[in-house]
Amino acid sequence: MKIVLFFAAFSGMLSVILGAFAAHGLKNKLSVSQLETFQIGVQYQMYHSLALILVVILYRQMPQSLLVYSAGFMLAGMLFFSGSLYVLAITQIKWFGPITPLGGLFFIIGWALLMVSVVKGVGY
Repeated sequence: MKIVLFFAAFSGMLSVILGAFAAHGLKNKLSVSQLETFQIGVQYQMYHSLALILVVILYRQMPQSLLVYSAGFMLAGMLFFSGSLYVLAITQIKWFGPITPLGGLFFIIGWALLMVSVVKGVGY
């Protein structure tokens, strides 16, 4: 889980950088709608960076493979959801749009696995 914690910290840092880049560097280059799309990607990336830190902390208290899978799905969700929104906002290539819901599904699965692992770990 040390690698997950590393990626959570990296992703949190990257989301701050990307948010600042959008606010300052892309402000005059993208439409309001494109900036909003980009910022949604930043928000979800940050939320899930923090969630990954929580998963690592929980794993240290109740080591379960479900938590490892939860982290994996959250990482995949960040890549597919936020990543597709970044590319879609910047390039306006529409075929990135259908990738976003797949990332959302990965987020949902990650949270569901976290929920199940907590229920299974109540007796710890």
